Amino acid sequence: MSAFDITEVGKYTPDELKNKTLVLVKPDAFARKLAGEVIGRFEAKGFGLLEVKKLRLTKAQAEDFYSVHKGKPFYEKLVASISAGPLVALVLEVPANRDTKGKTAVEVVRLMVGSTNPSEAAPGTLRGDFGLDITDNVVHASDSAESFVRESKVIFG
Repeated sequence: MSAFDITEVGKYTPDELKNKTLVLVKPDAFARKLAGEVIGRFEAKGFGLLEVKKLRLTKAQAEDFYSVHKGKPFYEKLVASISAGPLVALVLEVPANRDTKGKTAVEVVRLMVGSTNPSEAAPGTLRGDFGLDITDNVVHASDSAESFVRESKVIFG
């Protein structure tokens, strides 16, 4: 496969996915007109934008997206928040010629995003700079290659 096809994400090997990840600019950030700022930070870091999609998740899609959290006390709030309005989905890629010191795209993005709880996120991270609370925390970022595959199927499938 020469060009990356997000609709076929499940067919790629972990090695083929190590330089790719999914980020969602959540509805709270979209409503606050932060999508450009968020995307700009990833571009400034050198990430390529493989896919960009504006959409609004249905409740069923949101439940599927956050299915790993089903049964946890915060699950319903996550589902309501992510389906509350438009969001922007990004598939990011670290260019092959970039030296990430062995870190995957998932790891680099999660460093840029910061702690889930904005009050604990370092200044300079997206959540540290823009997050309002633990749910309205600007972005979702896949936490593993497996999550990237599962989540991308919900968003782009």
